[in-house]
This record gives sequence, structure tokens and C-alpha cells, in this order.
Amino acid sequence: MAQKDPRVDAYIANAADFARPILKHLRALVHAGCPEVEETIKWGFPHFEYKGVLCSMAGFKSHCAFGFWKHQLFPANSEAMGQFGRITVLSDLPKDSVLVGYVKEAARQNEAGIKPAARPKKVKPAPQVPADLSKALKGVPEAEAAFAGFSPSQKREYVEWITEAKTPETREKRLATAIDWIREGRLRNWKYMKRTAAR
Repeated sequence: MAQKDPRVDAYIANAADFARPILKHLRALVHAGCPEVEETIKWGFPHFEYKGVLCSMAGFKSHCAFGFWKHQLFPANSEAMGQFGRITVLSDLPKDSVLVGYVKEAARQNEAGIKPAARPKKVKPAPQVPADLSKALKGVPEAEAAFAGFSPSQKREYVEWITEAKTPETREKRLATAIDWIREGRLRNWKYMKRTAAR
């Protein structure tokens, strides 16, 4: 059975004049689409739950926002938080039947345990190898081969260590040390990794 939260009543009552009718309307549509929905306040604004979070709404100084928790599975407008952009009047919203349909679909997905696809991991490009490191690697074939087998992040650790040197002398010293370590197949933080493994 539907459960209304008096904190949501208070949230709407304290909203800007333009926002109150929008928030009331959205609340009614969510209850129409999922009669068993429960209300709560999370992160300072109203959320609606049914076997997990369904959707949320918020009122700001000059606009409202409404969005579904599994936002990847619904149409999106990236102008504001939520999927429906900056809502300033009721006519900014889709038709009631469309929104109620979305709520029903969100409830169905939660009931079925459907989860959105995981976001693809951002892979950083391989680091730009400075000329002095590249030259030094070419002078030691074993180091060059070992470095080529490192992952982009492992290469980046060496590149950053060398390029962040404060003086030319420090850079030259790090470069020589790096070549020795790389020739032996050691990662930049191999000493730390050894201590950690020993614990």
C-alpha cells in the first residue's frame, strides 16, 4: 500500500511558488503509476521507492527536476539533473500517460531485478614517452622490450616519476635508475609492492 511521507509534504510546501504545482503533479503521477510506492527524503529531496529506488524529484530556485534512478533505461535530456531537463511549467513535462508509463516500467524493472548496464571504464591513453627515456630504452634492448610489455598505467608511473623531477640532475639519476629497474622487469613501485606482499 502507498505510503506518503510528511517530509515530502513539507518539502513541497517550502518550494518556490512556481514549483509547488509541478512537484504535486509529479508526486500524483508517481503514485498513479505505482500505487505501492513509498516516499522518502534522500540527499535533501524526495525519492520514491518500490523494491528499490524508482525516481526522484527536486525543486530549485528557477526550475524543477525529475528523474528515474535507472536513468540509462529511459529517455534523457542532459540540461539538468534528471531526464526531463529544466522543468519550469507543467507543459515542460511529457504527457501524463507517458510519465505514468515510465513509472510503471521502472516499477516492473525493479520487481524483475533488472539492472542497467555497467558504465564502461574510462581507459587512459598510453603516456607520451619523453625523448630522453625513449632514447635510453633504445640503448638497452632488454629494458625496451620489458617497457613495451608494461600496461599503460605501469608506463605512466615511470614517465611521471621522471618528468616530475625538479632538477636536471635528479631527472638523469631517475632515468638511470628507471632503466636498471625496467631491464629487470620491475615496476616503478616494486619496493613498496614487495613490502605489502610480505605483510
